[in-house]
Order: sequence, then structure tokens, then C-alpha cells
Amino acid sequence: MKSNKFASTQPVVERRLRLNEFKELYKALKTGVVIIDYLLFSFVYWLEEKVIDVRVQNEVDEAIKDYNSLSDELFMDELLGPLYTEEPSETSTSLPEMRLTAPWYDDTAGERSEP
Repeated sequence: MKSNKFASTQPVVERRLRLNEFKELYKALKTGVVIIDYLLFSFVYWLEEKVIDVRVQNEVDEAIKDYNSLSDELFMDELLGPLYTEEPSETSTSLPEMRLTAPWYDDTAGERSEP
């Protein structure tokens, strides 16, 4: 079987209207003349794409704004940096033991108290 060098290797994307309001608009404006209907469909399809892009952008911007306001109120006031400590090392005399710990970490939890 011979392959056609002009055949497209990419699938053809079906152009169809996705939103009901644009489907109804196209049905209302359809004339019955093929070339005019094709141009009308292309314009309505383009317009629908732009409307979807604007709606998605607005929703994403609103969600980001809500997230930032919540994170500012809830977490940023309580967020503390790590605690840096240095203690003399038991194994090395010249290098101290350095430690970074979270502010909520309890260092004495694993130690036993002697009676």
C-alpha cells in the first residue's frame, strides 16, 4: 500500500459549539445558504472561544485572589522561621553541633526525666 505524502498525519479537530447559548444563537441566525452559514458558524465559534477564555480567566483570577486572602489571614501571621541552635559536640571539639528545628518541635519529648 502506497502512502500519500499529502495526507495529514494529525487528526482533524471537529469544530462544534459547546455552550447552549451559542448553539441557540447559531440556530436563530442560520440562513440556509451554505457559504453564509459557514461564515456565520465560524464567527460564532470564534466568539464562543473568546467568551470561554474570558470566563475561565475571570474564575481563575477570582480563585487566586480568594486563596491569597485566606492564606494571608490564616497562615502568614503564624508562620515562623526555623530555630537555629548550636551546641558543643560530644564527638568533635572544634565543630559544634548545629541544628535547624521547626518552632513547634518539642526537643524534650524523647528524653527521660530522671527521678
